[in-house]
Amino acid sequence: MDYKKVTTFILAGGKGERLYPLTKDRAKPAVPFGGTYRIIDFSLSNAVNSGFKRIYILTQYKSFSLQRHIREGWNILSRELGEFIEVVPAQQRISEDWYLGTADAIFQNLYILEREKPEYVLILSGDHVYKMDYTKMLNFHIQKNADLTISVFEVNKEEASRFGVLKVDNEYRVIDFVEKPQIPFTLPENPSISLISMGIYIFNTEILVKRLIEDAKKIDSSHDFGKDVIPSMIKRDRVFAYRFIEEDKRESRYWRDIGTIEAYYSANMELLEIDPILNLYDENWPIMTYKPQSPPAKIVFLGRNIEILNSLISDGCIISGSSIYNSVISPSVKIEKGSEIFDSIIMNNVYIGENCKIKRTIIDKNVIIPDNSVIGYNIEEDKKKFFVTETGIVVIPRESFV
Repeated sequence: MDYKKVTTFILAGGKGERLYPLTKDRAKPAVPFGGTYRIIDFSLSNAVNSGFKRIYILTQYKSFSLQRHIREGWNILSRELGEFIEVVPAQQRISEDWYLGTADAIFQNLYILEREKPEYVLILSGDHVYKMDYTKMLNFHIQKNADLTISVFEVNKEEASRFGVLKVDNEYRVIDFVEKPQIPFTLPENPSISLISMGIYIFNTEILVKRLIEDAKKIDSSHDFGKDVIPSMIKRDRVFAYRFIEEDKRESRYWRDIGTIEAYYSANMELLEIDPILNLYDENWPIMTYKPQSPPAKIVFLGRNIEILNSLISDGCIISGSSIYNSVISPSVKIEKGSEIFDSIIMNNVYIGENCKIKRTIIDKNVIIPDNSVIGYNIEEDKKKFFVTETGIVVIPRESFV
């Protein structure tokens, strides 16, 4: 396979409103995840590990943090070899509108395809967590002589209504597609399982350009792949569903759309399981990111028993006589003596004073927690000062002084 025949677009311009306040100052793909990563690192790592190294990241909403992360952490490809990762902000190149939808974001950048002239276009979402070899999907696309291939994930029928759901025949040719249906389609061979779109598409370039131009001319279109472009293609183009194959090669496949605080919190907590489904330690499929120059984490014993159980502790942390249970601790966090952290996510450069008790809390970057603070134990009191989800997860925005 000549990988230069493939141009990759990563859609990274979404507001991520349901992930507020973590998206108060950043785009959703730039939200930290798993201690040392950003969400977009998973799509980027998948593309690079798959050999697809001609990548454009389309940004729009509060993109400064994301652009800085790409500049500092993803300057790893060789221009001389035709490899690159380019950040492309919304430019109003075609009209005075910003990106109106996922399809419009590609349409407004058709000049890239005119210049690159790829045979295939891989389109990814920058806000999902998973591991996937896209070359296997491309081989399927070529074997099926498809115009469009959609990567799909199997879920129970009861869960499918939150996603775009596909109806397929016995050869996995797509015969219908509906966004968030009340009654989801199911597999022909299994009426309890539905196929949902993962937001991963491979198009033949010529067909993609034609369908985007058609969609752009429609006044009543929302200019979205799932709502408009894909349904319009099903009856006249060869559209196939590709069943997701995970690189961890487990029976339980892992793909998370972490669009809400609850989903984000759960995905982080899943990393703390004894044998997590998402394996971050696979040397054959590394998840890459930007890592600042930091010393090793340091655990300091100050005359009392301390425990650190089922937790991720990142570089640059100093844990001084405190206990941590089932928590994700990001780089350069300092926790003073006598404090206890339970079931929490602590992001970069957070300072937690002495004798604090923190439970089921997400603390964003550069926050100072003073001595003797108690957070996550009295939800009604917490609601007076912080953002609290319906399930009782406390979220403290970045650069707060509590």
